[in-house]
Amino acid sequence: MQRLIQVMMLCLLFSLTACQLMSPEPVQLPEGAQLGDKFYTQVTMQYEKGKYRTTNYRRGTLLAVNTEVELLDVTPKSIKVKLIAANQDLLIENVSRHTSENVDQAFAKLFAKTKVNLSQFSALEQKNIQQGTVNVGMSKLAVQVAIGYPPAIRTPSLESDSWTYWSNRFQTFIVVFEHDKVTGIQK
Repeated sequence: MQRLIQVMMLCLLFSLTACQLMSPEPVQLPEGAQLGDKFYTQVTMQYEKGKYRTTNYRRGTLLAVNTEVELLDVTPKSIKVKLIAANQDLLIENVSRHTSENVDQAFAKLFAKTKVNLSQFSALEQKNIQQGTVNVGMSKLAVQVAIGYPPAIRTPSLESDSWTYWSNRFQTFIVVFEHDKVTGIQK
């Protein structure tokens, strides 16, 4: 009888553990955000097949800065938004091993309740921001808005005078700065 009780208790313990492992992780919304809220992109992004990875590969469909989105879902590893004008869903996968950030930090860099004030940039910078490109003479802030943040695994500090981006999984390019201005792009 005592053996039967031990077996039953063990079965109950395994069942409870299995239920905990199978239950989905709770949604962790960024502070001040609610599902259904509208936000604006803070950087120009490029995505493929409905997915943007925070590694920030520079290929695919261009998504302009200040694009209005609706927040659909947040998980510990991703953000799902709807591109309102295109009526299309976009999944943002947070690649924390490349960015050293959690999904909340990624959200804060990519989205805000207000648009980026593009009038703070020169005409050259505005043109490059719209095209998602970089050119000599741009400020660091303009580069961030134009092509996003470089992956932290290759550029640990934005104070650095060179930022390394991935064109794709195998190729990189380096944006070189001097006194906060782009002086060259090395491929």
